[in-house]
Amino acid sequence: MYYIASLHAETSPWYILDGKANRLVKAFSSYRPRLGTSIINTGSCSVPPAPPDSVDYIFTDPPFGENIYYADLNYLVESWHGLLTDSAPEAIVDQAKKKRLADYQDLMTASFRAYYQMLKPGRWMTVEFSNSSNAVWNAIQEGLERVGFIVADIRVLNKQSGSYRQVTASSTVKEDLVISCYKPHHDFEERFQELQGNPEGVVEFLREHLAMLPVAPVNKSGKLETVAERTRFLLFDRMIAYHLQRGARIPLSASEFYQLVDEQFVERDGMYFLPDQAARYDAVKARGVETEQLSIFVRDEKTAVQWVRSRLNEQPQTLGDLTPKFMQELREWENHEPRPELRDLLREYFIEDAGTWRVPDPNNEKDLEALRHSALLKLFRDYANAKGPLKVFRKEAVLEGFRHCWDTKQYGIIVAICEKIPDKILQEIHEFVQFYDIAKDLAPMASEQMTFSWE
Repeated sequence: MYYIASLHAETSPWYILDGKANRLVKAFSSYRPRLGTSIINTGSCSVPPAPPDSVDYIFTDPPFGENIYYADLNYLVESWHGLLTDSAPEAIVDQAKKKRLADYQDLMTASFRAYYQMLKPGRWMTVEFSNSSNAVWNAIQEGLERVGFIVADIRVLNKQSGSYRQVTASSTVKEDLVISCYKPHHDFEERFQELQGNPEGVVEFLREHLAMLPVAPVNKSGKLETVAERTRFLLFDRMIAYHLQRGARIPLSASEFYQLVDEQFVERDGMYFLPDQAARYDAVKARGVETEQLSIFVRDEKTAVQWVRSRLNEQPQTLGDLTPKFMQELREWENHEPRPELRDLLREYFIEDAGTWRVPDPNNEKDLEALRHSALLKLFRDYANAKGPLKVFRKEAVLEGFRHCWDTKQYGIIVAICEKIPDKILQEIHEFVQFYDIAKDLAPMASEQMTFSWE
């Protein structure tokens, strides 16, 4: 789309060019070019232009799904030159060209695989991304994890100056996301291959992951950031994703995982550290630097439990204390998930003492999880036996069933459940897509309805 300014003014070319020339001279006055210091390559990102394990760092600004049709925008200028871009392999979503989200994800995954091959072990890639669609965002995450990258940080990049669309359209995302991910060390991957499917493999993964995460970042307001990736919920998610992508058995339930984390690592302000990292974090806090509280947006059962836990960690509270604040947090609840009663969440995840609710200790948490596991699998069985599309469901029940099916190799059930969920909803839930994409390759018949066994 070509835009014409709403306000026009005739200006001498020299008025513009002189200022530009002065800025260029200033910018490059100290630059001393030398042969052999840079390489410019044109071609497909899915074809590695450098040898394996040779690149120190990658910054990539990939196409943002269906936001911009790059080849089409070049059509007029390219026509003047008599040379047109082949748009067939272009990594975009384009309904007119019948390029679906799955095609976009496959092309992005191929490019990320080339990046992964070129990057040195233990080094980082930064992906700048912007899209208002969770489905496109999930496609990017899935592509990164499928080729082996481990996501370590996601934050907002405020570029100060927005594009035309960002300024004029209310539906556009005003800020870009910056995804930081890394390629694991070879020696870690070798150790994991030996230990996968055992708790020792989980410990190895956590040591590798925690070692790569920032320890004590201080933001512009002078406060210590809470690194979300160091919280127990996200560590559990990363552990599950890593095992899935490598076809490994998931050896620990959530409560067992949380107990292992408490025993093996050092907890500070709801985050987990290696011992030497905890010492560095304590040193920063000893200087009087405050820790900024992590914001939790309540959208589903999992984030609701996180929010309640954060409040009960501050101090035990009654149902009456929590209810008004909890109701205020439910404005962005997902439409496909039934909204739970706060009383039911407390009964399933927390401990009551004389009318006051508190966070359970490891033994209580394991008992609560055992009861919840049975109830969730019964609900999952109902979903497996139901006829017709699955438009409303309890996400935690589906995930509990998927983890059970993964460990018992009932891959067909995972595929069958995902095929009951409308595609628009399915593509919005990253955890479901993770299981679905891998189970499709392992299931004997992708569309065959099978009997779920959970005894």
